Amino acid sequence: MLRQLLTLLTVVTLVGCSAGKMLDITTSSGGASVTRNIAYGGDPRQALDVYAPKNISAAPMAIFFYGGTWQSGDKATYAFVASALAARGIVTVVPDYRLYPGVRYPAFLQDGAAAVRWAKDHGRTYGGDPNKIYLIGHSAGAYIAAMLALDKRWLGEQKLDPARDLKGFVGISGPYDFLPFDDKIVADIFSPARTPESTQPVNQVRPGNPPVLLLHGQSDDVVYPRNSMALAKKLRSVGSSVQTKLYPGVGHIGIIGAMGSPIRFIAPTLRDTVDFILGHGGNDRS
Repeated sequence: MLRQLLTLLTVVTLVGCSAGKMLDITTSSGGASVTRNIAYGGDPRQALDVYAPKNISAAPMAIFFYGGTWQSGDKATYAFVASALAARGIVTVVPDYRLYPGVRYPAFLQDGAAAVRWAKDHGRTYGGDPNKIYLIGHSAGAYIAAMLALDKRWLGEQKLDPARDLKGFVGISGPYDFLPFDDKIVADIFSPARTPESTQPVNQVRPGNPPVLLLHGQSDDVVYPRNSMALAKKLRSVGSSVQTKLYPGVGHIGIIGAMGSPIRFIAPTLRDTVDFILGHGGNDRS
């Protein structure tokens, strides 16, 4: 009860001060340099920010995809996520991507793959190791990251292969198994797909996937935890490396907000993400 009360009071305070802005102000990047609005494509939405820790080389790289039901979102809002990761020695890339109604499936997956291609080609310039790329996503962003990690065709269009070119994938409160499309807008977003089943990450699991960490709040009533459980079960069935962590009393927004320093007591999202990256070759500077 005390934890829930503290969470409520903190969220109310942050909302009153503009939550994203407050988290950005209070979350240290450890002196990382930030390069903004680098184009990775020709559309204005195809731009990314890079957070590069100081005095590093051959560092692990994380590409973070934010959520917003494939309809909204802005990379500037998630500076606190990138700052938190950069402060721990991880070169972090946050791309914008095209959104509905301007585009439909699979444009946001193609944008995600193009951002990975950019990181592979340019990561060394910012002190990163292009052989240590990890994908991280929250909500709809976790869907994008999951599809890039599991369905070879998207990275394949960029002459990349997830088994070869990704070190791992961290999914935070992602929709991985959400048929049928009960929401009319979501149904329209995915209407170009050859079949509804082909859009689901749970149906893209094959042997040889990169290692996976799935984080979910047990109180998430936006994207239900069963999504992570279903994907984990499928991954285990083919012998893939997967860890699942469910956070009691944590909801859909709190789990990503907990990346910011003022409310890290809500959930160990940052610690578990960093431990996963460093534990799967991210701290190997050889």
